[in-house]
Amino acid sequence: MAGKNKNKAGVGQYFLYAGVTTFAFVTVMIIPFLYGIFLTFTNWNGLASEWDFIGITNYLGVFKDKAFWESMAITVKYVLFVVIFTNLIAFFLAFILTSGIKFENVYRSGFFTPNLLGGIILGFVWRFLFSNVFVYFGNQLGIDMFSSSWLGDPNKAFWTMVIVTVWQLSGYLMIIYIAGFTNIPKSVVEAAKIDGATGLRRIIHIIIPLIVNAFTISVFLSLQRAFMVYDLNLALTDGGPFNSTRMVSMYVYNKAFLAQNYGLGQAEAIVLFIVVAIITTVQVKYSKSKEVEA
Repeated sequence: MAGKNKNKAGVGQYFLYAGVTTFAFVTVMIIPFLYGIFLTFTNWNGLASEWDFIGITNYLGVFKDKAFWESMAITVKYVLFVVIFTNLIAFFLAFILTSGIKFENVYRSGFFTPNLLGGIILGFVWRFLFSNVFVYFGNQLGIDMFSSSWLGDPNKAFWTMVIVTVWQLSGYLMIIYIAGFTNIPKSVVEAAKIDGATGLRRIIHIIIPLIVNAFTISVFLSLQRAFMVYDLNLALTDGGPFNSTRMVSMYVYNKAFLAQNYGLGQAEAIVLFIVVAIITTVQVKYSKSKEVEA
């Protein structure tokens, strides 16, 4: 009896403190997700009151949709550059801003500020810069690289997405790396200096192994943010020119809501979810295996 009462008390405490959060999570995340999976087996167009059950037809359609896989390829390329550049820049910013320089808190705030801007606002601001400001100075100073808008060039438009994303996300990941740097025991760093490990050698052999957990979190977040980019893609390039920057999230949205093929669009969203889940799971497990104790 005492055990049953204890279990009841534990359940009661759980619902008292976490009941509202759990209810919100289930109703906002779990139920829509499961309902979305169900809709992948229908031919619902997103508006009609009636639909037919068509089995795995939509999933077969995903593998036949050439445009979807073209967008996926563009996205994978974008993710690769964003993850590499963002984490490199964030790491070295954190390294510099934990070295004891003056006004480091001011610099930290400045580098973190871009992350506070929403993707839509950020996209429109940088769209104005690439289409007007850079073009003006490029023509005035005779810089061919900026003589015309990058947003009108299929090759350069891709790099605008990478540049803006790295600019926005680096400051956010910098904070995570700073937390990793501050958790490194000073005695370990001092011992490395005494043993002659300085500069790049100390970074590679001492610092990086001790902050692998920061790398784990930062790479995971940058992967997730890059794969799911939509608002910045919409505001900055709108997928153009000639669909050269149409990321897979935008393609899925357009397929479901603009083309009114909700079943196929939802199936493509599930495939995207599985791809991202596999990549991030492998990344986290691999990173965790490299973590060491200080």
